[in-house]
Amino acid sequence: MPRSKTLPAELDPSARQLVTRLRRLKEHSELTMRQLAVKTGYSAKSWERYLGGTSLPPREAVEALARITGTDPVPLLALHEIAADSRDGRRARPAAQQQNEQREREQEQPASPTTPHPGPPAAATARMPRRATGPAPGRFPHLALTAGIAALAVALSAALLLMLRLDHEVSRAAVTASPRTTVTSPPPSYTCRIARVDGRWSAGINKGRNTEIVYGATGADVAEAQCLLRRAGISPGGIDGMFGPLTLRAVKTFQDRAGLTVDGMLGPRSWKTLRG
Repeated sequence: MPRSKTLPAELDPSARQLVTRLRRLKEHSELTMRQLAVKTGYSAKSWERYLGGTSLPPREAVEALARITGTDPVPLLALHEIAADSRDGRRARPAAQQQNEQREREQEQPASPTTPHPGPPAAATARMPRRATGPAPGRFPHLALTAGIAALAVALSAALLLMLRLDHEVSRAAVTASPRTTVTSPPPSYTCRIARVDGRWSAGINKGRNTEIVYGATGADVAEAQCLLRRAGISPGGIDGMFGPLTLRAVKTFQDRAGLTVDGMLGPRSWKTLRG
């Protein structure tokens, strides 16, 4: 998704702020849509809709993006909850209220000059005083004034309720995180224990396996490779078991120094050279 793509103008302010922050996290992580789909479990098409502002992402998708980018999910989830409440409030607006407001607006509009006003027969008109041919004095101005006051009261009440609700939700999110945010488990930690085992270097994490790993992979095999890359004097970033941009750069640097094919994939030949 191009960075320059403009968000929809009708997007709710809280949803706009949430999508902007999610876009920034995705750009800083240097992940493609396909890699983002692999790491979060949501398809690339879904992320295109989420980051394009055409669909509000599930809170689980927001948590997943925060987790893989190492970001505190609490502020993002607070924005998500406010955006979801605002969307649900617009959907739940009673149809009867919309019809009443439409009827009040129609009453406020003056009658069209081309519409003839029904009156008494011509013979009766001739006998009636001139002032009896028009509408009763003050009738229509009174209806218009009443309808205007009612519409204004409804609008002011709705605005006040929305402001109070938003203030309450933001305060609640700032004081405590939602219970669901506490169930996310922290990423596993790995410790490098570099040693020579049967004449080969080992970090003691994946029991000497030479499984082929590629960009986007996670787990003990990636952590083993990160430890061995660090032993070789090439920094892969953290030892977190995630084959991200920094680890990919370190693998390509190692392959280039060792005279191997620089493809960013750790296959049997790269593992053999890495273990010495």
